[in-house]
Amino acid sequence: MSKHTNPAGTGHPGIRRQQGWLDPVIAEIDIALQVLGGGVTAGRPNPAGPRGPEESDLGDDTQKQHAAGLMRVNHVGEICAQALYRGQASVCKDPQTVGLLQHAAREEVDHLAWCSQRLTELSSRPSLLNPLWYAGAFTLGMIAGRAGVGPNLGFMAETERQVEAHLDDHLQRLPLGDDRSRRIVEQMKQDEIGHRITAETHGATPMPLPVRGLMKLMSKVMTTTAYKI
Repeated sequence: MSKHTNPAGTGHPGIRRQQGWLDPVIAEIDIALQVLGGGVTAGRPNPAGPRGPEESDLGDDTQKQHAAGLMRVNHVGEICAQALYRGQASVCKDPQTVGLLQHAAREEVDHLAWCSQRLTELSSRPSLLNPLWYAGAFTLGMIAGRAGVGPNLGFMAETERQVEAHLDDHLQRLPLGDDRSRRIVEQMKQDEIGHRITAETHGATPMPLPVRGLMKLMSKVMTTTAYKI
């Protein structure tokens, strides 16, 4: 991520410009552009490892397109995860909770980069609606973040719980020969479990049934659309 320097110049290194209210907004826009533009890099090695000749194991183009559709959905999920956690952290007043959200967001960057790499290998692309997904998820994250520490972490825990189920489904639906995608998804699942447990052990409040239902409905719309678009 880029670091913003004093735009007034470097003639007085001992003088620091006071941060204005617009600076965090500009910083978030910069991060959003990096996420949406594919300008993020993973901090951990890709669990799929170096690409080898096994790519041909996918068989016909139908299997390849199916795998690409599923990985595009996973990529959208990581776009939303970045936006959700950054939106929550941007309005949260509790430093410990902010730290938990930011740590989870950093691991989600790895997922985002891995999914992007896999889409490229499959000769496919991310969802064309990613800017819409990001804006909606960031707004939702800000709403959750203003609800207090318990609901904030509860929203994080429920999000990760639903993502776990979603990744389990993908592990069943990926083509049998697509070991590379499967290794990525398996590592993502383990990380999401860790995020959920972290939220739960730090005071997550269970989400009401209507909220959980609405989250599932929104996720269904996103995954169905992202598979194709």
